[in-house]
Amino acid sequence: MIDVLLVLNTGSSSLKFEVFGYERLDRLAKGKVTGIGTAARLGATIEETGARIDQTLAENDHDTAMGAVIDLIDRYDDGWRMVATVHRIVHGGADFVEPVVVTPDILKRLEALVPLAPLHQPYNLAGIAASDRLSDAPDIACFDTAFHAGNAPLFRVFAVEAALRDQGIRRYGFHGVSYEWISRMLERDHPELARGRVVVGHLGNGASLCAMAGGRSVDTTMGMTALDGLPMGSRAGAIDAGAVTYMLRDLAMTVDEVEHALYERSGLRGLSGISNDVKTLLESEDPRAAFALDYFVLKVAQHAAAMAVSMGGIDAFVFTGGIGENAAPVREAVLARLAFLGPFRPLVIPANEERMMAIHAKALLEARG
Repeated sequence: MIDVLLVLNTGSSSLKFEVFGYERLDRLAKGKVTGIGTAARLGATIEETGARIDQTLAENDHDTAMGAVIDLIDRYDDGWRMVATVHRIVHGGADFVEPVVVTPDILKRLEALVPLAPLHQPYNLAGIAASDRLSDAPDIACFDTAFHAGNAPLFRVFAVEAALRDQGIRRYGFHGVSYEWISRMLERDHPELARGRVVVGHLGNGASLCAMAGGRSVDTTMGMTALDGLPMGSRAGAIDAGAVTYMLRDLAMTVDEVEHALYERSGLRGLSGISNDVKTLLESEDPRAAFALDYFVLKVAQHAAAMAVSMGGIDAFVFTGGIGENAAPVREAVLARLAFLGPFRPLVIPANEERMMAIHAKALLEARG
C-alpha cells in the first residue's frame, strides 16, 4: 500500500489533477479534463506504467469531469491509499494566509468569498465537495492570495475611505501558488537572483505580475479580484472604475451583464474579436490579432516597469505560465519594451502549482502529527 496525495486544480472550464507519492512526492499520475461546458475531454498519463488515457466524456459538466477523474484513479491505482486531497483555492480573503485542513466552518467562510472570484471560487469549492466521493481523507486548501499576505499597506490599500477599507475593499493579489514555486526554484537554481529584485510574469489565460524581493512578494498587479491588472485571455484587466458605473447607469446594463462583459468578452478575445488563445492570434494574419498582442505586450511591459519601481530596480524577469513559457515572440516583444531599464536577466521557469501544493500539504500533515 502506497500513501499518496491527490492534488486538484479545478477551474471554470478545466480540471487538472496530479497524484504524488507521499514520502518522496514523486509524481505517479497526472491529467486534465478540458472543455468543461463545451466538449469535455480527459487526457491523463500514469507515470509508473506509461499508460496514456484520452477519452471524450459523455457530459460536459464538472460532476462528470470529477467522476471521470475518480474512475481513472480507481482503475489505475496500484494500491494507493489517499492521505489527503489538496485543492487550489483562488481567494482566501484576509483570513487565510497559509494552507488549512478544510472544515465545514472554513468551507462556509470560503463560500462567502465567491463574489470576489466568481470565475474560480465556485468551481474550486465544488472540487472539495466532489472529492468526498473518492476518499474520506482530509481536504487541504492552498490559497492563491496567501503569498501576497505580507505585502506592506502601501502596496495593499486602495485610495478609498477607511469605512470601505474596513469592509475588505483592498488588494489581495493572486497566482500566489505559482509565484511561490518560482521563488523556490530561484532559491534552488539561481540563489543570487533569489536574493535580488525579480519581476515574475505568470502569463496565461489569467495573467499577473509579481514584484519579488528576497524571494517574497512586495507588490502585484491583481487587486481585490482576479479581474484587475493585465489584460488576459477574456478578462479586461485594469479599467477605469467610472466605465463600470457608466455601463450600469447610462448603458442600462445589469450587474450580471457587466460582469460577463468584463470577465468573458474582454481581454485578448475582446480586442481581437477572434480568440483568447495566443497561439491562434500569433498564427492569424488578421490585423486585429496583431493589435491585441501588441496591446498585451505593452501592458505587460508597463506594469513590469511599475513592479520595478516598487522594488527600486530589477535584476531579473521570469516568464512562467502558458504564454510565458511557450510564446517566444511575446517574451521577446516584452523584453524589447523593457530594454530601457538597463541590463537584467531574462529567465523562463515552468509553473508547477500542483507540486507546490503537495509540498504544502505534506508539511501541514506532518506538523499536525
